[in-house]
Amino acid sequence: MEKFKNVDLSAEIRAEDLVSRMTTEEKVSQLSYNAAQIERLGIPAYNWWNEALHGVARAGTATMFPQAIGLAATFDEALLQKVGDICSTEARGKYNQSRKFGDTGIYKGLTIWSPSINIFRDPRWGRGQETYGECPFLTARLGIAFVKGLQGDQAHLKTSACAKHFAAHSGPEGLRHEFDAIVGPKDLNETYLPAFEALVKEGKVESVMGAYNRLNGELACASPFLMGKLSEWGFDGHFVSDCWAVRDFHTKHMVTQTAEESAALALSCGVDCNCGDSYEYLMPAINAGLVAPDYATESAKRLMRTRIRLGMFDEHTDFDQIGYDVVSCDAHKKYALTCAEKSMVLLKNNGLLPLDPSKIGSIGVIGPNAASLDALRGNYFGTCDEYVTFLSGIREAFEGRIYYSEGSHLFKENLQPLGQPGDGYAEAIAVATHSDVIVLCVGLDATIEGEEGDTGNAFAAGDKDDLMLPKSQRLLVEKVLSLNKPTIIVVAAGSAINPLGEKADALIHAWYPGQLGGSALANILFGKVSPSGKLPVTFYETADLLPNFEDYSMKNRTYRHLENNVLYPFGFGLTYSKTVCRDLVFDPVQGEAHLEVENLGDYDTDEVVQLYIKDEMSKWAPRNHKLCGFKRIHLKAGASRALSISLSKDAFEVVDESGNRLVDSHSFTLYAGFHQPDAISEALSGSSCIKVEIK
Repeated sequence: MEKFKNVDLSAEIRAEDLVSRMTTEEKVSQLSYNAAQIERLGIPAYNWWNEALHGVARAGTATMFPQAIGLAATFDEALLQKVGDICSTEARGKYNQSRKFGDTGIYKGLTIWSPSINIFRDPRWGRGQETYGECPFLTARLGIAFVKGLQGDQAHLKTSACAKHFAAHSGPEGLRHEFDAIVGPKDLNETYLPAFEALVKEGKVESVMGAYNRLNGELACASPFLMGKLSEWGFDGHFVSDCWAVRDFHTKHMVTQTAEESAALALSCGVDCNCGDSYEYLMPAINAGLVAPDYATESAKRLMRTRIRLGMFDEHTDFDQIGYDVVSCDAHKKYALTCAEKSMVLLKNNGLLPLDPSKIGSIGVIGPNAASLDALRGNYFGTCDEYVTFLSGIREAFEGRIYYSEGSHLFKENLQPLGQPGDGYAEAIAVATHSDVIVLCVGLDATIEGEEGDTGNAFAAGDKDDLMLPKSQRLLVEKVLSLNKPTIIVVAAGSAINPLGEKADALIHAWYPGQLGGSALANILFGKVSPSGKLPVTFYETADLLPNFEDYSMKNRTYRHLENNVLYPFGFGLTYSKTVCRDLVFDPVQGEAHLEVENLGDYDTDEVVQLYIKDEMSKWAPRNHKLCGFKRIHLKAGASRALSISLSKDAFEVVDESGNRLVDSHSFTLYAGFHQPDAISEALSGSSCIKVEIK
C-alpha cells in the first residue's frame, strides 16, 4: 500500500510519499490555484480559491453574516468562532454536493482565503470593511477565533483558513500593484505583524496569502524578510500569492523582466500556490535554469500536506455526512440575525430610541439604502434565499402607516436618467412631512467602497476621497433634518462616515449587516434588543487632518497614536441601559483583572467590558493607552456580575525603534470600562472608566 494512502501516518510523511511519485511536470501542475488532475495517482483536479469572509461567497446560496468589520464591532470571540464554524459547515456541505455532481471549479473547495487581518489604518481604504479594524490586539483575538471556527479541532481540518494579506497592506487601492509600503521596524512589529504572528502561532492557520505591494523594497510575495518571519514563527502551512500578484513583478513593480523570471522568483522565495497564470511559465523557467526543480518539490509537498489534512485522499472524513441541507438553514440564518443585532453601533440617542409603536401613527423610511440589497451585502458575498432590507424589516415590525421614499441616488445627482438634479428630494420631504418619525437610511455600498477592480466602483479604485456622504445624500440629510421632525439616521457603510447628524435625534451605524440586517435594525429600533456594538475603528471628523494616505507610519493614526480629529472613538457604542464597573483589582500572578459589573438601567443588554493599559514611563510606549483585554457579557436589568478578564500577553511590553519587544517600565495604569478612558468617550457616554495603578 502506498504510504500516502495510509491514514495512520503523518500528513508530512504521506505528502512526501505522494510527491515522490510525481514527475517535475506533475509537481508544477499542482502549484497553480486551478491544480490539474493526475489520474494515474488518483489526484483529482482541485481549485484552491474559495472565499468565506462573512459567509461562503460566490458559490451560490449561503448564509450571509455581517461584513467582517461588523463582526468586529461585536467584540465577541465566541461569536466569531461560531460564524467561522457555520461557514466551514456550509462550505463542506457545498463541497460534498459539488463533488458528487462533478463540479471541482472555483469557489467550490475547502481552502478558504479568509480572514483578512490587515490593520485598518486609514478610513479612506475601501477594503477596510474586510478587516477587523484598527487594533492589532482585537484583530488577533477575533482572527484566531475565526480561524479556529473554520478549521475545527477534529482529526481532519474542516476547512483551511488563510491569514491575508501579508503584510502592511491597507491602500491606496489604485497603487497597490506598484506601491512600496515603507514601514519602520517599530511600526512593523507593533502594528502590522502581530496579528499574523498570533494567527500562525496560536491559531495554527493553515495558509498565508501574500500582498500585492512591496514592503521596504521587497516584493510581499517574494520577500526574504516576510518569509523569514513565517519561519521564525514556526509556520506549518502553505503560502499563496494574491491573485495575479506574481504577474506584477514584471508588469508593475519592474523587479523582473519576464514572466519566466517572475515565476522563478516567486517559487524560489516560497510561493507554493499561485493565484493567477504566472506558474504556466514555471516549466520553461525550470528548463532554462532560472529555478531549481527542488523548489517545486517542496511546494508540492506543502500543498499536498494541506489536502491530506483536509482528508481529500481518504475514504472517510469526519465531515462526509454534512449534507446540502445545512446551507442557509434556519439555525444559521437565526445566528446571522443575532450577529447583526450585536454588530450595530448606537452612536447617538437623545431619548427617542427605543421607539414605542403604540405612540406612533406613521413612520417615514427615506434614503437610498432603505430598500437596498447592496447595503446588506458589502463585498465578497454569497447569494441568499432570503433578504430583509431596512424598509422591509421596519414594515414587518410596525403595524402603523409606513411612507417610503428613496430620496436620492447613492451618489448621482438624479434618480431617473431623464430627471433633473435632486429629483427625489420633493418626495422625501413629502414623506417626512406626513410621518411622525423618520428613519433616514443613508451610507455607502460596494459600488463606492471596496476593492480595486470591483465591478461598478464609482470612485478612487474603491477607496474614498473623504469621510463624508456623497453630495446627493448630504443634501438629502440636510433637507430632512431641516424639518425638525424626530429623526433617526441609519448609516450602512464599512468604514467611518460623518453623516452630519448633529440635528438628528439618534444615529445608528449598521455596517453591511448581512441578509437579515433589516430585521436586526427593527429589533433595535423598537427595543426588542438593546444595541451593543462597539466601534472597531476611530471615526474621524475630517479627512483633511489625516496623514497622507500613502504614509504607513502610525503617527496620528488609530486610537493608540492619534492626537486630534476624533468624531466617535474606537471602542465607543451606547446601549439602552446604564451599566457601571466597580472594584477593579489586578492579579499579577494570574495576569487577570477582577471587577464587578452592574446593570442599573431598565433594559436587559449586552455590554463589552474593555481593559486598556497605559505605560506611564517608557519612551517607546504608544502616545495613548492600548486595548489589552475585553469580554462581552449579557446583563439583565438590575443584575450584577463578577468578572475576570485576562490581559494580553504583551500588555506590559513596548516595541523600541529597532523592533524589539521589551518591558521598559515599572509604572502602569489599567483602566476598565465600556469604552476608552478618554474625554470624548466619557462625554459621549456620560460614564467614566475605573482604574488601578500597577507598579
